[in-house]
Amino acid sequence: MAKSRKNEKTTSLALSGSGGAGAITAGGMLLKAAARAGLYGLFTRVVGPQIRGGEAAALLRLASRPVEALDDRCHLLVAMDWHNIERFAAELGLDGASLVIADPHAGEVPGAIIRSGARIAEIPLHALAKSIKRGRPNMVAFGVAGALTGIPRPTLQAVVEDSIAGKGEAAVAASLAALDAGFEAAAALNIEPRFELTETEPGGTRWIINGNEAAGLGAIRGGVRFVAAYPITPATEILEWMAPALAETGGSLVQAEDELASINMIIGAAYGGVPSLTATSGPGLALMMESIGLAVASEVPIVIVDVMRGGPSTGMPTKSEQSDLNLAVYGCHGDAPHIVVAPVSVADCLFTTQWAVHLAETLQAPAIVLSDQFLGQAKAVIDRPADVAFFANRKIEAAPQAGYERYAITADGVSPMALPGTAGGQYTADGLEHDPSGTPSAAAGDHMSQLDKRQRKLTDHQYGQHWAEIEGEGTRAVVTWGSTVGPVREALARVRARGLEIRLVAPRLLAPAQPERLAQALDGVEQILVVEQSHSGQFLKYLRAHYALPGEVRHLYRPGPLTFRPGEIEDALMEWS
Repeated sequence: MAKSRKNEKTTSLALSGSGGAGAITAGGMLLKAAARAGLYGLFTRVVGPQIRGGEAAALLRLASRPVEALDDRCHLLVAMDWHNIERFAAELGLDGASLVIADPHAGEVPGAIIRSGARIAEIPLHALAKSIKRGRPNMVAFGVAGALTGIPRPTLQAVVEDSIAGKGEAAVAASLAALDAGFEAAAALNIEPRFELTETEPGGTRWIINGNEAAGLGAIRGGVRFVAAYPITPATEILEWMAPALAETGGSLVQAEDELASINMIIGAAYGGVPSLTATSGPGLALMMESIGLAVASEVPIVIVDVMRGGPSTGMPTKSEQSDLNLAVYGCHGDAPHIVVAPVSVADCLFTTQWAVHLAETLQAPAIVLSDQFLGQAKAVIDRPADVAFFANRKIEAAPQAGYERYAITADGVSPMALPGTAGGQYTADGLEHDPSGTPSAAAGDHMSQLDKRQRKLTDHQYGQHWAEIEGEGTRAVVTWGSTVGPVREALARVRARGLEIRLVAPRLLAPAQPERLAQALDGVEQILVVEQSHSGQFLKYLRAHYALPGEVRHLYRPGPLTFRPGEIEDALMEWS
């Protein structure tokens, strides 16, 4: 490994193989071992759209500090085979400073790897595994990667014992033997490990969590007690995590027959007084739009988590992209004001989803949480998030008086809601325009007053400092959102170390727009770089539609699946300066 140093502050590595070879399993175990050794980390996966087989790779970044983005290059690739490597070679980030561990059993090293300039070293992963009864190449690869990273052998062993225990003593023994074989083969290369670590454990102060799990936890902390959803990549882990968690909190989850049923079930549950949520991806969100309009018109609070993927249509189900922005903000028919928020990191999926539940319930409106495949399925080692006080807080009319008006015009636009069965609280709740009592109406005055009411309750609400992440100062700024915030934040840290002062503005609240707040955040800015992951530049167009951007505006954008790396953003900023 070129220029390896002890106490390196960060390193990136990948384990690859065909689907079913166990690369993803080994990568997850390596993240656990690194956390036990005192490191932070980020782990994401590269897989194809097929149900079984195809390509698979685990991409990891390990560091002595929290990380929110993959690094510029992959320092180490341990390849169990070369099946379909051409499909994702561009996502690995190999260059002349990389080391590739190749198995002679896999055949010739592909041209895509040779052309990267990476150094090649051979370790017979399959032969070593075959020499062990029930040995598996991925456990040999786990040992190789652990040794070259610098994770102590006892720490790797502890993770194997924890992870394989359910498969029986023989499986554990075989995996430990394979671990030892890989560890010894790596030592024979005489390459200095990336870290010099001792056997430690953070003592439970850190979490290993992915964004989907964090979103599920945020929903439950916010008060969600009913979920209805249809499984869809890459959102399904939210449902898998929430099903048992809801049962423990007195809630329930229903796997509906499709997305249409899902959205209508949660509207019904929320109408009955239970904070409710569904999770989906772009194709499912598109199907839900008519019913989201129903929730707007009837002022029923619901939360929809959209874990975005590459589109259009089925698109790239396992790849990340920020291309549902237009759909989320503008997709409803008619003037249908609703809330759209976006987490800025894996850990922030917890806070943002909890906040979304609070906003939906407080404002009696639908809230869409725009996550994406990178945030949703990436696992991160993070410090335990602080508990926040946001929870479901719906304005309920417990004792309606004669002449109760469900949609009364109030100062803040939010009308007290009588729950079904409340004496004297009967009203009509449907998609037809209505007067303040809920009686359907086609009168121009009723339509105007209800449109104003539904808009005003969102635009006049005080969202506080949570509306955006704002950091730094200077006459230049980068404006970005969602999963691109991580690499932008690291790039800005690098250019600040080189003497440039550049601001970060990352809106968490996308709808309703906050023109006064953004103008204040960009006060004094003369140049803006907008960074996003979409083909058509949806975020820049959204900004131009709602905000008066000052000065010169530049644009750095591309679609998935290639995530932004900090170095390319750093280069763009330095060239700009």
